[in-house]
Amino acid sequence: MGSAPYPASEWKGKGRGGLQELGCMPWKVSKQKGGGAGEVMVGVEEKKCRDPRDSQQQPDLSSSCSSLTSPAPPQSSLTPPAIYHEKQRRELCALHALNNVFQDRTAFSRDTLQEIYQRLSPSTMVTPHKKSMLGNGNYDVNVIMAALQTRGFEAVWWDKRRDVGSIELSNVTGFILNVPSNLRWGPLRLPLKRQHWIGVREVGGVYYNLDSKLRSPQTIGSPDELRKFLRQQLRGKNCELLLVVSEEVEARQTWRSDG
Repeated sequence: MGSAPYPASEWKGKGRGGLQELGCMPWKVSKQKGGGAGEVMVGVEEKKCRDPRDSQQQPDLSSSCSSLTSPAPPQSSLTPPAIYHEKQRRELCALHALNNVFQDRTAFSRDTLQEIYQRLSPSTMVTPHKKSMLGNGNYDVNVIMAALQTRGFEAVWWDKRRDVGSIELSNVTGFILNVPSNLRWGPLRLPLKRQHWIGVREVGGVYYNLDSKLRSPQTIGSPDELRKFLRQQLRGKNCELLLVVSEEVEARQTWRSDG
């Protein structure tokens, strides 16, 4: 879980050329030092297929007709892609979203995010920081931005006034959304909502919703279906979208397909 960034209107005039020109802006903070196999055809036991009476008519045949049977079909070589899906623990949805986007459980740890949180100073804050003194999570966007920068990536905030059709998907590593989510107390769903971070990315040519609260990855599909999914999410109240891109892509602004 985490807090969403300020509305786009408060950022007018900032960033490269301002939101009116770019429609979005990269968020910057000081850098920190510091499958299962496919189906296999199983061969059946060879059986003698000669009629016993044939031995009297053709005594010279000493082999079974199994040698004349067609060869077994080739084994399937199609193997579904392995998808890493980190499940929800405590209030560590920011950690889960990051690791799910990078498809690597070792990309970040709770200790790493906690250390980043403790190093952040008020001068780097973009939004009021939620207290995470016990290391239980609930990290906000500042921690996510700083964590990405330690791996040479940037978070680009998407201006919801623009259509997601102008995102150059091939240059985007993944997506992190901040959405309202129902609170739970064990198996009980409470009538309250808090902000929640979820990761979305492409694996094996297919886009997946890797929300840590899901039992398993949810297939989104093709690039067109991804855009439809993002539009639907952004129409909701209090939903924000971050593009996870490399530093080079952010510097060249090549996450935009409209130049």
